[in-house]
Amino acid sequence: MRKILSFLLFIIFVKQGIAQKDSSVLKQSTLDEIVVTSTRTETKLSNVAVPTTIINQKTIQQAGSLRLKDILQEQAGLNIINNGFGQGVQMQGLSSDYTIILLNGQPLVGRTSGVLDLNRIGINNIKKIEIVKGPSSSLYGSEAMAGVINIITDNNFKSTSEIGIRYGFGNAEKNWILPADKAAAKNFDFNFSGATQINKTGIHFSSDAYYVDAVSIRPYSSQLAVQPIWRLTNQLILNQKLSARTSIDLNIRNSYDYLKQDFAVSNLGAVSTSYGRETNNDLNIYPSITHVFNSKIKSSLKLYATKYSGIQKLYFVEKPDSTYSDEFYQNYYRVENQTDFNFKKNRLTVGAGYNIDEARSSRYDNVSSNKQNTIVSLFTQNEWNPSEKLTVIAGLRYDNNKLFASAFSPKLAIRYKINDIISLNASIGRGFKAPDFRQLFLNFTNNAAGGYSVFGSIDAIKIIQQLQQLGLINQLTSDYIKLSSLKPEFSTGINIGGNVNLHNNLTFNFNLFRNDIENLIDVKQVASRTSGTQIFSYINVKRAYTQGFELEATSKINQQLSFSTGYQLIITADKDELENIRNGKVYTRDLDGTVRLLKESEYIGLSNRSKHMGNVKLTYNNNKFFATGRLIYKSHWYLNDINGNGLLDNNDESSKGFLLLNFSAGKQINDFLSVKIGIDNATNYQDKNYLPSLQCRTIYFSTNIKFK
Repeated sequence: MRKILSFLLFIIFVKQGIAQKDSSVLKQSTLDEIVVTSTRTETKLSNVAVPTTIINQKTIQQAGSLRLKDILQEQAGLNIINNGFGQGVQMQGLSSDYTIILLNGQPLVGRTSGVLDLNRIGINNIKKIEIVKGPSSSLYGSEAMAGVINIITDNNFKSTSEIGIRYGFGNAEKNWILPADKAAAKNFDFNFSGATQINKTGIHFSSDAYYVDAVSIRPYSSQLAVQPIWRLTNQLILNQKLSARTSIDLNIRNSYDYLKQDFAVSNLGAVSTSYGRETNNDLNIYPSITHVFNSKIKSSLKLYATKYSGIQKLYFVEKPDSTYSDEFYQNYYRVENQTDFNFKKNRLTVGAGYNIDEARSSRYDNVSSNKQNTIVSLFTQNEWNPSEKLTVIAGLRYDNNKLFASAFSPKLAIRYKINDIISLNASIGRGFKAPDFRQLFLNFTNNAAGGYSVFGSIDAIKIIQQLQQLGLINQLTSDYIKLSSLKPEFSTGINIGGNVNLHNNLTFNFNLFRNDIENLIDVKQVASRTSGTQIFSYINVKRAYTQGFELEATSKINQQLSFSTGYQLIITADKDELENIRNGKVYTRDLDGTVRLLKESEYIGLSNRSKHMGNVKLTYNNNKFFATGRLIYKSHWYLNDINGNGLLDNNDESSKGFLLLNFSAGKQINDFLSVKIGIDNATNYQDKNYLPSLQCRTIYFSTNIKFK
């Protein structure tokens, strides 16, 4: 930590000798950026009182990324994790289950094992990405306990069209390879977007077709087998001006994935080799009507419907007559009204919504059994600006959940501008997450990975007792007695931070956070069969916390060169485990077999969290040319208890930390044509056990053609 602080201080002193030209212009343009997600209304970033980040379109385009995962992993404080069913994002040490992913303000569904796979979402046609950290349930309800990521697509209706083509290649086993080499793993992307205005009707259409020779996307794979993936996403946006005050919008998006699968998985020494395919289909329809009554009142009625299906079919080499089929279907419907009142020093938002969530799956009792939950929600928020320096935001949401008791989610946030250099903000909020269908009804045995089972809390005890009567249970773990009806999770989150904008184009953003979680839902091994395979289920960990701090620095060294860096420290704990360690009730076993009391300093906390993460970015811009290098660091993380003491300590299974290096450069040839080259994962880092979906070093070329 001392080295990091010394490095940042060094930047400050170096910058003191650099000219201050255009510093006010730079800072003003940043502070004037408009953000919607943090308050559900258009607000200048300079007035936002909660930790908020905007990834603009220029940053996305210069990175050369193709999927949402690629661009998010380069952001400070975001941890991309693998769970065997995709790649999700952690915020402030909270699992990806607790971060809601929105597309134009509406939730994307289709989570597998709690993770909404970020690889499903392409970044073509994205105008910006807004990230809000900390409890946001007061505005967005369940799944927003850790924060919100809102993907806002381009809805510009100016008559124009654009074609983009990208070709990339690489090989995990070779240092370097030629583009046309037969052994090269290839990826190809073709995208098109076009917009026009016909009288009072705006039309915007975009399409993205993507192919990649991906490596194995399952953990514990015994080889890096090629897993070809095809993805197609189409989006249509319509806008109709009914009058000067009333407009109707319609947003339709469809995404289709096809994944060819061929992999060998090892679990407890048993190897299962399978092949087959997986398909995912996601359809979103989002009509809305907005009416401006006068300069002080605006109201919007929003309708939303989404249908998702994920189907996997596998065949086994060892058992030719055996197959594995996995089907999941989810429908989500919402009607919501939001009305904004603007007064002299106050802006009041009130709203109400009704949601229907339906799911059926072969992982539940049977694929024809429909599970349904309905939620009625009421929310309000008031933004008070008593002076130019002070902003106070208070919000409250009420959710009446059919399957659970009602939940209130309050939030209070304050921002105070001390002067033109320093602004401080603080917030406290209550977040909640109701157990999902998976945690309640899952009845899943993964024959493709050695035969382990995961049972939802409702039927876990009954199923295990039936297996006991048949003599198929070898052992019950200490977590078995904790099985009971799941309760909703609640979190109280505190964020204290601020901004320091120095006159020499150097900006610091810092944030200290603490999340205290009640009834945290975690998956634990509760039994093992006589065959040795594990049985898992979901239990409430009564008390847990995540805490840490984030520090970001950006510097415009001169007119062409800019620099940014970020660092996050995460500390987590199950409070009951920590208390047992302090009371001398927990033992550990060293590598030489010695059994002794576990020290508090050896305790790890919650699994799959990296204590240290950081990034560095250097960008050069000169008229129509740019070049950028990005460095992503993530320290090791712990996964499984292997010494049998029921928690994670530094003698348990852990991954290695890693460092990723990405480069890109581009040139605007003329008003119509631009080209770009880049290298992702330049060091060709590989870890097939803990990062099975990390792609090898990939060199790519792309070109964009605009027609006006």
